[in-house]
Amino acid sequence: MNRESTSPERRSAWPNVLRIVLSGGLLVWVLSRVGLDKLTDVVRGANPLLVAFACLLSFAGIFIRAWRWQVLLRAIGARPPFRRLVYLYFVGQFFSTFLPTGFAGDVVRVLEAGEGVSSTQAAGTVLVDRLTGFIGLFLLALIALPFSRSLLSGEWAWGIAALSLAVVAGSILLFEGRLLRMMTRWLPGGLSLASGSWLSRAYDVIVACGARAILGALGVSTVFNVVQIAANVLLARALGVNVSALYFAMFVPLATVALLVPISIAGLGVREQIYLTLFASPAVGLSGPQAIALSLGAYGLDFVNGMVGGALYLTAGALRLRRKP
Repeated sequence: MNRESTSPERRSAWPNVLRIVLSGGLLVWVLSRVGLDKLTDVVRGANPLLVAFACLLSFAGIFIRAWRWQVLLRAIGARPPFRRLVYLYFVGQFFSTFLPTGFAGDVVRVLEAGEGVSSTQAAGTVLVDRLTGFIGLFLLALIALPFSRSLLSGEWAWGIAALSLAVVAGSILLFEGRLLRMMTRWLPGGLSLASGSWLSRAYDVIVACGARAILGALGVSTVFNVVQIAANVLLARALGVNVSALYFAMFVPLATVALLVPISIAGLGVREQIYLTLFASPAVGLSGPQAIALSLGAYGLDFVNGMVGGALYLTAGALRLRRKP
């Protein structure tokens, strides 16, 4: 009896165990390629003041993204306090840092929204929030491409352009509303966007955001993306690496998409391989240790924000327990 009751739990734990093993294996493999001693030399020489400024910019990015979410929520008549949205973004960062996919934080924001926001409103606006972030990133990559012809090979340039256009076109299709409803009519009730199901109601929220709010969110995304690129450039300077901001504008979108795939914990190992492929390529010219140090530094910025989110989540939980009679 006991064996039967615990076996499903063991089965559900296996995917996460595999992801932990994969993360560790990828990290060991990548580090073995670049040399741990060389990586240590790069990290040891980092400028702490520039690292601190990069952390501050990354910290400010949480507030900017909370502002973007607020723009979308207000468009559908939901007005939770801004401090609540900042709290949820920090908590979401905590879960995204330690769980196997970047979507973990989005799920937490939907589940914890509360304070006058229904689950369908939270789910719809979180999805639009995420998509406008993607669109902003890839539009920035498209803008950077014409200035980067001498920095990238033709294959990379065409690949980035194709992916950017696909993201923008897919998002336009999603926001348009009517065509997707027509295309999903034949699906079972729970999956159809024209059935009145929970998924359908969440999609109604996405469409209800409207062009004005979506454009406003894209404007905020532009501010966030500039801040994010500035943080990465500062981090590179702190490590003694001279990398053009144009490379970050083109490569960060690729890394962001890859990290959403739930094959490792917080993208560890995957991120390092991506940075090694992109930044240690002949076009950019960084050494392997420099590329890996840059990758681990980017993870470190997320980790710091995640730790703040974890502390806030723990404090809020303790306060709720104290209030119970």
